[in-house]
Amino acid sequence: MSSEHDATPVRPWQAFVYANYRILWAVTFTASIVIWIRILTTAQWLLEETESAVLVGMIGVVQLVVQIPALLWGGSLADGLDRRMLVSIANSLTCTVLLTLGLLDAAGLLQPGMVYLGIAVTAAAQMFGNPARSALVPAVVPERHLMVAISTDTATQNIAAIAGPLIFAGVALTAGLSTAFFVGAALALPGALLPWRIRANGRAEGAEGGSALARIKAGFNYVIKHPILPGLFLLDTGITVVSFYREILPVLARGLFRGGASATGILGAANAFGAVGGAFLALFLSSYRAKGMLVLYATLAYALILFGFGTVASLWLGALFIAGLGAADAVTVAVRQTTVMLTTQDAMRGRALAFMILAAQTANNLGTIWVGFWAAAIGAGNTMVLGGVISVLATLAIWRLWRPIRDYRSP
Repeated sequence: MSSEHDATPVRPWQAFVYANYRILWAVTFTASIVIWIRILTTAQWLLEETESAVLVGMIGVVQLVVQIPALLWGGSLADGLDRRMLVSIANSLTCTVLLTLGLLDAAGLLQPGMVYLGIAVTAAAQMFGNPARSALVPAVVPERHLMVAISTDTATQNIAAIAGPLIFAGVALTAGLSTAFFVGAALALPGALLPWRIRANGRAEGAEGGSALARIKAGFNYVIKHPILPGLFLLDTGITVVSFYREILPVLARGLFRGGASATGILGAANAFGAVGGAFLALFLSSYRAKGMLVLYATLAYALILFGFGTVASLWLGALFIAGLGAADAVTVAVRQTTVMLTTQDAMRGRALAFMILAAQTANNLGTIWVGFWAAAIGAGNTMVLGGVISVLATLAIWRLWRPIRDYRSP
């Protein structure tokens, strides 16, 4: 959609004015809940069936193997085919797999190999559909309201990260894992059907031909030569590698606060609620035109909070700090994705978003290894302090050396 140039103030709920966005939002919300139900149901089934933490951990290996090629392929297709169709296909696959797993489990026929196959297909489908779904956002709202829409999406996904586990817990405890699979399938169905109700052009403007591999290569070259995107991706990757804490919260809970599962739960809940708050804060910052500086401010705040998190001994003070980390991270995610959308031509958006997601996923995996290693070597608190110091220095370096980020102003 074309940009609007008027003085009307942008309100936090502005994206919901557009019917097409409301449909896309419903797809985003239900699909985000399904992701959590799928993750938790398959992990719980494997743990109960095999009694092996190692076999549960193999989920990460399966996902890592399938997600990267699916993401790159999905990004290339998002710039050549109808994006609504790709989102529908991704959610249809998820719906079909979860329904099949539920039927097999109810019949007593489900085996671990089948669950791993289901995880592979649904994880690939999620990555396959993500670039197309994200690239649809500029087609359903004007440029002026793009950050509001993306911030709303970020808040929605964080709310789903709270709602999904709660739904899983309620269903699994009262009706069993078979029903949890069925509930996931039912919630995936709207994501399969609703994209076709979007009355907007689902194809990229100026879409190019060629093989998927050629389009991926062209997208990589575009991102590398872009004046802003390499700096944004490098900044996010560098900070995440030295600070990614979500996958090893139990280690931090024990190392910082001598706590067990309850401390882990408190930290996880605080981080999730902070992320929701940060996403809503991003809504109110949508009119701030210096988007590049906003990323730098939020990243610097994240780095300073990370340093503080490593120095506290009180669990409740730690919960406050980790909520701040979630909030700062949510702001950077919303602003970074908005900047990618606004500075990338439509024919390249799917691939640019795919490379953004790829950089984030890779950084998450490397960050888990980094934080786990240093927490064992020098302690959890010192690891967070070290991450804070490196993050501050990295942010200041990008701030000083990458002028296009400092100078960027949104339309």
